[in-house]
Amino acid sequence: MKGIILAGGLGTRMLPLTRITNKHLLPVYDKPMIYYPIQTLVNAGIRDILIVTGGHNAGDFLRLLGNGKKDFGLEHINYTYQEGEGGIAEALRLAEFFADQNPICVVLGDNIIEKNINQAVKNFEKQKSGAKILLQEVADPKRFGVPRLDGDKVVEIIEKPEAPPSHYAVIGIYLYDNSVFDIIKTLKPSGRGELEITDVNNAYIGRGSMTYEILDGWWTDAGTFDSLLRASNLVAKTGANNK
Repeated sequence: MKGIILAGGLGTRMLPLTRITNKHLLPVYDKPMIYYPIQTLVNAGIRDILIVTGGHNAGDFLRLLGNGKKDFGLEHINYTYQEGEGGIAEALRLAEFFADQNPICVVLGDNIIEKNINQAVKNFEKQKSGAKILLQEVADPKRFGVPRLDGDKVVEIIEKPEAPPSHYAVIGIYLYDNSVFDIIKTLKPSGRGELEITDVNNAYIGRGSMTYEILDGWWTDAGTFDSLLRASNLVAKTGANNK
């Protein structure tokens, strides 16, 4: 399995902090934000990693991370560049050459977890095909993609619903077989002009090949001022990426 971290975009919600740097290079307590998704993949035994970046400061990732050996024990890290802001699925499309027919674990660059995804990765490898999403119960599901569940099945995912069908959020960690790239090629831009990852997930649901697991431990994104502060406080209090 290969790992893909999506760390592009312009970070406009976090101006002026992002005027001179990429959002994913901002500090979360004692480490740059990008360190946390890398460690999530490394802890799960995924060592072939691609970072999709963009904006005006893409070179800073190389200066910070290099080949990944010093801080993560990697042999190398792969990089590619996203022009503009075309959405999560658009960024993922850039990774097709890297995936090279292998299953992939996709982590959004601003997602931070307390523990690990090791069991989810093992379970997906047994699944052989399709997709798996990770869910976490949240107090404000209206901010996220929310699943409608029927027992052990995901019926649909609704993006930022006014009346959430559950208290769970689809967090920014996704496991896909290689058909994800064929799905992306069929997508139409949403009202925001972007290719939406929720549409990708709903395509798998339509095929009957989507599974889910509830993430153990806390999770937060760090893509707003409030969630960045929350992430720093959680890491300071309990740590993150515990093996």
